Amino acid sequence: MRNTFSDTVIAALENRDDVFIISGDAGLGVFDDFRKQRPDRFLNLGVAEQNMLSHAAGMAMSGFKVFVYNIVPFVLYRCYEQVRNDICYQKLPVTLIGIGSGLTYAPQGMTHYSIEDLGLTATLPNLRVFSPADPAEARATAHACLAADTPCYVRLAKRGEPVLHQESMPDVTRPLVLAEGRDVALVCHGPIAAELLDAARRLREIGIEPRVVSVPQVAPLDMAALDAALAGCSNVVVVEEHYGHCGLGSRIAQWRALHDAAWRLQIMALPAAFVHAVRHQAGMREHYGLDANAIVARVKELV
Repeated sequence: MRNTFSDTVIAALENRDDVFIISGDAGLGVFDDFRKQRPDRFLNLGVAEQNMLSHAAGMAMSGFKVFVYNIVPFVLYRCYEQVRNDICYQKLPVTLIGIGSGLTYAPQGMTHYSIEDLGLTATLPNLRVFSPADPAEARATAHACLAADTPCYVRLAKRGEPVLHQESMPDVTRPLVLAEGRDVALVCHGPIAAELLDAARRLREIGIEPRVVSVPQVAPLDMAALDAALAGCSNVVVVEEHYGHCGLGSRIAQWRALHDAAWRLQIMALPAAFVHAVRHQAGMREHYGLDANAIVARVKELV
């Protein structure tokens, strides 16, 4: 997904001259050819994250469409004040490309995980937040960010995610049904969608028909469209590689508390505790009960 998103942004330079990419000493392998071919459209500002975001804001005020590339902790956490004051408050067209969604960088530890970033972005008005599930959603997200005149934040896994969509250009502003079903709805964002589809395949083998829904645009959340996508399902299970108390599931729970929903909600997510387990990403999902086996077991309990 990372390369698909970046390549889509780079390709846009063939038809427009306002796109500019800033790196914080990251992604140099991704941009090696580009920075040689278009040195006038690329800057590596080094390990100076606050300066990087303020610089991006200044360029946006000068008419550039700026894309800032770094791992999530260095594009959002360390420079939260600059994202808040310089970019979101002024509603500038800067896109933050955050690499390493969820537990992508396991087992490198808490300093590299992005399991609370949706909680932080929920505090930032004017910010569109995307968490694409596969390369097709990543490409469509890149086009949405290129067209946006407001701040965007995109959380991406690193590489090797399978293509889940048949169509090449889904509408990422709305929830997307990845698999039809009626017995239970499985809702997710990001590449954990592959676990849900694996679980759905296994459940069909025993006569349970799950509906799988991806929510690539987490904010603003089109809850009316999501509610329509859940129509006919009495149980909804949100699965996310993120803290449960401040992720997509909590936003859906808040909406459900204020509306007369026709479905019951459960959330499968990381507990509100620091991650001390040392495993690769698949092992972490298994450890925290977020893999296909755990999803199958939860659905069997419900249905």
